Amino acid sequence: MSSLFTSESVTEGHPDKLCDQISDAVLDYALSKDPKSHVACECLATTGLVVVAGEITTNTYIPMAQVARNVIKEIGYDDGIFGFDHKACAVMVCVGEQSSDIDQGVTAEKTVTKEQGAGDQGLMFGFACDETPELMPLPISLAHKLTRKLSEVRKAKGLNYLRPDGKSQVTIEYNDDGTPKRVQTVVISTQHSDSVSHEQITKDIKKHIIEPVCGPYLDAATKYFINPTGRFVIGGPPGDCGLTGRKIIVDTYGGYSRHGGGAFSGKDPSKVDRSAAYAARWVAKHIVKSGLAKKCEVQVAYAIGVAAPVSLRVDTFGTGKVSDRALEQAVSAIFDLRPAAIIKDLDLLRPQYRQVASYGHMGREDLDVRWEKCDRLDALLNAVKAK
Repeated sequence: MSSLFTSESVTEGHPDKLCDQISDAVLDYALSKDPKSHVACECLATTGLVVVAGEITTNTYIPMAQVARNVIKEIGYDDGIFGFDHKACAVMVCVGEQSSDIDQGVTAEKTVTKEQGAGDQGLMFGFACDETPELMPLPISLAHKLTRKLSEVRKAKGLNYLRPDGKSQVTIEYNDDGTPKRVQTVVISTQHSDSVSHEQITKDIKKHIIEPVCGPYLDAATKYFINPTGRFVIGGPPGDCGLTGRKIIVDTYGGYSRHGGGAFSGKDPSKVDRSAAYAARWVAKHIVKSGLAKKCEVQVAYAIGVAAPVSLRVDTFGTGKVSDRALEQAVSAIFDLRPAAIIKDLDLLRPQYRQVASYGHMGREDLDVRWEKCDRLDALLNAVKAK
């Protein structure tokens, strides 16, 4: 019997994503000047106001208000007619330094063992499956492609009534064997100018957004909900207060895999919420890419100030060619999951985070991010054979 699964995505102009991008732009700026910066940057955006807060320890000056305005402008909020404008909004900066108690756990020379520990306790998950070429679940893959297409068409002036805020949602019907069958439902909500009719939006979005992205999976029975309330003129921060870290499921696997609960944006890689989640994805992708499983979830957990993970778990949901315990042993032999090693192996001190703050942190083969590269396939296969 077939089953359904749904995932959503949001455009870069969504108020929560705007905040994620500001937080990560601050992080990128800090790392570009001082790679040893410790950053925990949060952002709030509402009508006419952006608040940047958090704890940052760095040897450089960060022009946070200007960084925030640049992000807002680049997203497309560059005219007061959109309800939010990079020139006219106020930017309030409320930033202090990182707690010295945390610093003594993550700065190697200050720890008891002289080894960089985890920036906090917590659990992180990584996932991969063979549903798409980038080894991501199909629902979140299509949802991201829809919102990216919305933004591409808007920025190219293809539909000049489009505005920056928007969302997508895709429901996939799966066959009995768990393989994707078809798109059962597509939901698109896009901010628009006041002058366009709902009928025109429906026609254009279906033709220029949905069909080019979802075409092979659409059929006569597919359901479409395009701006289902009938009107979406008020959008962005005036329509809904934005906050950093409020789209953690959009950022990862669309709910298809479990999530440890920690957000990514605005955090430097000493925070394992971010770095270990990337590492877990890296490991899971290796396991699926190598053919050792069709589906794989990896969990790691840490204690604050302690380098080695307190636990590692691999779950292939019965699709593995060897036992999950054998895979755990092989992973432990090939992948060093201590924070300092993750940071080095995945090149995480490089400014690169604004670009993944929208349209997903995982599956981004369009970007030069190391956690999507499978460069240890032979080593993993050899380790499995040796067990």
